Amino acid sequence: REVFWHEYAKIPRHTSQNAITEGDFKCILARNCEGTERLRICEKEEETKVSRVYNFSAGPAVLPEEVLKEAQAEMLDYNGTGMSVMEMSHRSKAFDQIIQEAEKDLRDLMHIPDNYKVLFLQGGASLQFAMIPMNLMKNRKAGYIVTGQWAKKAYQEAQIYGEAVKLASSEDKTFSYIPDCSDLDIPEDLDYVYICENNTIYGTKYKKLPNTKGHTLVADVSSCFLSEPVDVTKYGVIYGGVQKNVGPAGVVIVIIREDLITEDTLPGTPTMLKYKTHADADSLYNTPPCYGIYICGKVFKWLKKMGGLSVMKERNEEKAKILYDFLDQSKLFHGTVVPEDRSLMNVPFVTGNEELDAKFVKEATAAGFVNLKGHRTVGGMRASIYNAMPKEGVEKLVAFMKKFEEENANA
Repeated sequence: REVFWHEYAKIPRHTSQNAITEGDFKCILARNCEGTERLRICEKEEETKVSRVYNFSAGPAVLPEEVLKEAQAEMLDYNGTGMSVMEMSHRSKAFDQIIQEAEKDLRDLMHIPDNYKVLFLQGGASLQFAMIPMNLMKNRKAGYIVTGQWAKKAYQEAQIYGEAVKLASSEDKTFSYIPDCSDLDIPEDLDYVYICENNTIYGTKYKKLPNTKGHTLVADVSSCFLSEPVDVTKYGVIYGGVQKNVGPAGVVIVIIREDLITEDTLPGTPTMLKYKTHADADSLYNTPPCYGIYICGKVFKWLKKMGGLSVMKERNEEKAKILYDFLDQSKLFHGTVVPEDRSLMNVPFVTGNEELDAKFVKEATAAGFVNLKGHRTVGGMRASIYNAMPKEGVEKLVAFMKKFEEENANA
């Protein structure tokens, strides 16, 4: 715009001016009194300024800006194909390279052993609540540790297919802690032990995996996926919906040990809900969520570029400490989770006053800190500070919270 008006100012006053917009260029057509024509082309494209908020949503959630810009640049023409990834066949060489690279990069990041399959599936984490017992409940009996809403839903779903044994629960205190799982009473005939490793709603995280006493461990890691290093060999199945920390909604990644992938599923298990169906077809039995996988692949490359999962854990610990340290000294805001079980990803907090909570959420939103309203079962607020949330975002949130506390000290 500045270049446009600079050129405009040069035109003699006795001429008539008409501004013409053509593509990305700003043109000025000037006819002088002799009838000659001058065309001034401002070759500098006007920069489009995008206003980005700090998005503390629990999911779908913030993605790395670098990834979004790459996807934007490739939207109309991916890698010289002349088409968007949204448009290309999942059987094409271009997409085959996308999905193979995504799997390779994920294996590199997590050090996934060769005897584990990586599956890119649909249906979100919630479909796994049924798919897991359908495929793994050979004795029609499995153990569940219920530490939040999603573990509870998985436990309830499993009861449709067999006996679901509640091994431990923290529901007695609104899921504000992780129960002691070092010496659980685990029946010998259980097919597996199931946990939700990070609880998005309540903000708790297992710091030590349960002692399953030799039984296969199955874990939903949706909201802590790729936030820290993981020893995959400790799990039989580790899975997560990607929309919290990895990519857009529509993809669930299942990492499953090969010996658990068999034809021996519960009677009536649909073809599409058998792990073997997807493992045998390399996640291409039917059309997969192509664009979601493409974005996940870009996030994997971004994570590798950032230094891998050890570096991400350090970054996440640093960000979480900023917020938790403030909550621990604040006279207005209070965390809802016992300190030893606090999540690095999801931080719920309250003022103790519902009207004040609502006022904070409203003013925070107006200030550019969005999606801070807590889940209805906890109330208050929740800040989800996933991998892509910059440290600056947490620092500015805390500064806003301090200001709000000062302004509402007598509320």
